[in-house]
Amino acid sequence: MKILKIACLIILGTGKLFSQENEEPKESSRLDFTANIQNNHLWRGLIITDKPVVMGNLSYALDSEKRWKIGIWGASALADDKDGTHYKEINYYIQYSHNRFYIGLWDLYNSRNINTAVAADDIFSYSQRRTAHIIDLRTNYTFGPSFPLNIEADIMLYGGANAGEVVLESDGSYKKNKYSTYIQASYPVIAGQKVNLDAFVGAGFALNDRYFLYGNGKNSFDIVNVGVKAGKTIKITEHYSLPVSMMAMWNPSNKYARIQLAATVF
Repeated sequence: MKILKIACLIILGTGKLFSQENEEPKESSRLDFTANIQNNHLWRGLIITDKPVVMGNLSYALDSEKRWKIGIWGASALADDKDGTHYKEINYYIQYSHNRFYIGLWDLYNSRNINTAVAADDIFSYSQRRTAHIIDLRTNYTFGPSFPLNIEADIMLYGGANAGEVVLESDGSYKKNKYSTYIQASYPVIAGQKVNLDAFVGAGFALNDRYFLYGNGKNSFDIVNVGVKAGKTIKITEHYSLPVSMMAMWNPSNKYARIQLAATVF
């Protein structure tokens, strides 16, 4: 089954390669989609899955300048993790970006390993006490060309019962959300070269509780994501190039590290 899946991916990628060779460029459309293949899925210092993942992003620009977009982002692992669970995720978002500023509101739903004792496994459930959805506010800003530091700040505004974001009273009624927050600074150490390199460091804390999602459950503030990411574009044919990247990530709080290899197929 694994071999069949890999073969299908190769066939799809090859078909796209030849179609791009034969087609003339078309006028830019408001509707677009992309696909990525990665050997794992790492997010804000967390290991979402250690298995190979296929990701897709479908977006539609609401204005001609493509500053406002709505979209659906999804991913699925190609195999079960060692605990027997299978990673599948579907997210919805609306975002605004202009020049060096970005803000987006994301609805995250990861169906892997939902504990039905504390969270609903119904994708349509948005119960304040039991929803597995997470409403995530994302922002980032890049400073000017002379100092292109990027600052990211993300806050979980609602939901996340399965992720431990919802705190209940002793009688089981809703008490509060933790509002786990992730902040990250990244900087292009090498830019404009054949191989570019970014360095980053990220930390986590909760706005409404001592403990937060990304850490080890012992500290109120912790460094959770440190690493470097190298990227380059491989020219396959005259009309098709393949952007690839390699990331090395360490989580000092949870005391693990990972290497990620990724490619944007189209």
